[in-house]
Amino acid sequence: MRTSKVVHAKHFKLLVVGGGAGGLGAASKFARKLPRGSVGIIEPREDHYYQPGFTLVGGGLMTLDANRRRQEDLIPKNATWIRDKVEAFEPVKNLVKLRDGEEISYDYMVIAMGIQLRFDMIKGAKEALKTPGVCSNYSPFYVEKHYREAMNFKGGNAVFTFPNTPIKCAGAPQKACYITDSILRQRGVRDKAHMIYATSLKRLFGIESYLKSLEKVAKEKNIDVRTRRNLIEVDSENKMATFEFLDDDAKPTGKTERVEYSLLHIGPPCSAPEALRKSPFADKTGFMDVDVASLQSKKFQNVFGVGDCMNTPNAKTAAAVSSHLKTIEQNLTQVMQGEQPCMEYDGYASCPLVVSTNRVVLAEFNSKGAMETTPFDQSKPTYWAYLMKRYFMPALYWNGLIKGYWNGPATIRNCSRLVKSK
Repeated sequence: MRTSKVVHAKHFKLLVVGGGAGGLGAASKFARKLPRGSVGIIEPREDHYYQPGFTLVGGGLMTLDANRRRQEDLIPKNATWIRDKVEAFEPVKNLVKLRDGEEISYDYMVIAMGIQLRFDMIKGAKEALKTPGVCSNYSPFYVEKHYREAMNFKGGNAVFTFPNTPIKCAGAPQKACYITDSILRQRGVRDKAHMIYATSLKRLFGIESYLKSLEKVAKEKNIDVRTRRNLIEVDSENKMATFEFLDDDAKPTGKTERVEYSLLHIGPPCSAPEALRKSPFADKTGFMDVDVASLQSKKFQNVFGVGDCMNTPNAKTAAAVSSHLKTIEQNLTQVMQGEQPCMEYDGYASCPLVVSTNRVVLAEFNSKGAMETTPFDQSKPTYWAYLMKRYFMPALYWNGLIKGYWNGPATIRNCSRLVKSK
């Protein structure tokens, strides 16, 4: 039976902070290993979203409800749900302080707090999101608005932005741009649109293996790609977006440009959650400072990280969580047994880049390059990859990842390599 904060223990063998993909996956794995009541999971939200589905919601290809579940239905058996929020960490004392002032202690902890959307870092953005023409696939509050704006678009500049900060699912702003292009073509109004993709990066996509394919997509769709631009202000009254120019090191040059918009999709700046930023676990950027191989905290050996809240160099995607979970399951178990962690995270991440309403570039990679699972060329937009994105991956998430059963595609990838070598 699942329990909530109404009655719960004040000490846990394992405390998991965060009930997203990483938190649920970690809690599920260890709730099966440890005695009943040994695992506590702190998560304030009542709704849990399959966030990789937001791209398709924004494109009118899925409903928001199809990507939502009640959090209480996802808490693993034998674990205790503490429906509250961590306000402060005190790792020297092995405890956390909750929003209501209560203290919870632990023997071991997994921090899986995710990443915080920071629309507040763009002047006028929070207000602009409530006005016609402005949307964002990153938030459940505004993702459905993207499709409405695309369907109501009559002409002018359609602008899509990528921030000068870490961001979860770095491909999402591009996906929004490509899907909007497809919608406008289906509506017969594409010739009235000037599509602008403004990114803080020096090129369209960071992984070389997929860059040429995506540049070809952008060229065929006649998308105006503008690099080293960072959105700093939205004037919704005059429908103007202000960008600062960045130098080769992504530092502001002092120069700006203003772009009028009819449709503006904001890829928000992101940061680690406030409690983590202020904690002893954080590095100078505010993200959890972990050993990039073991995912163990560099300062506190009884604490591990999972997911977007860490300072690992991998792309911040749900797919990366699967390999994170595989790594910490073995390493945390070893630490609990008084041993040294020996498993190394391989840096895996994936970003299924939706380039139209029925084609996907299935990008899989780590910081060194492509790590493709199938024996096919995944840099090409394909319908089978779209079917995986639309149908297979949501099922894998709900039935595998958050239940702690899916450890990533490494085994399948090894089999595919044998096929390729023959």
